[in-house]
Amino acid sequence: MPPTPEYLLLFRGTQWHKGLSPAEIQKVMSKWRKWFSDLEFQGKMKSGLPLMTEGKVVSGANGRVVTDGPFTESKEAIGGYFLITVPNLEEAVAIARQCPGLEYGAVVEIRPVALECGPAKIAREAGGTYASA
Repeated sequence: MPPTPEYLLLFRGTQWHKGLSPAEIQKVMSKWRKWFSDLEFQGKMKSGLPLMTEGKVVSGANGRVVTDGPFTESKEAIGGYFLITVPNLEEAVAIARQCPGLEYGAVVEIRPVALECGPAKIAREAGGTYASA
């Protein structure tokens, strides 16, 4: 199955604002809001929100291990996301390059949204009884 025309922009780096004055932070946040609003106006923005810094990580067989999280290194922390609808990866990259946080050390990861995960595809192609929800 081909990917959807949706892309997830993951904003990495929750400390980009350190060292900036409140006025500088306000200026950058205004740029973020304008960027978001412009994408909404163009019909490219599906959703987007910041993420809280606290959370849990579930792992191990049957989810037996629950630890405080969600990140191991602050520089790798995902601070928020945009879900955009554009025709191709190149346009998603062009949008990500406009991120106001890049100038301050933020990183934008771009991931195409798939209609099914890899293991589901393998199960479907093997003719198993797997049915998507």
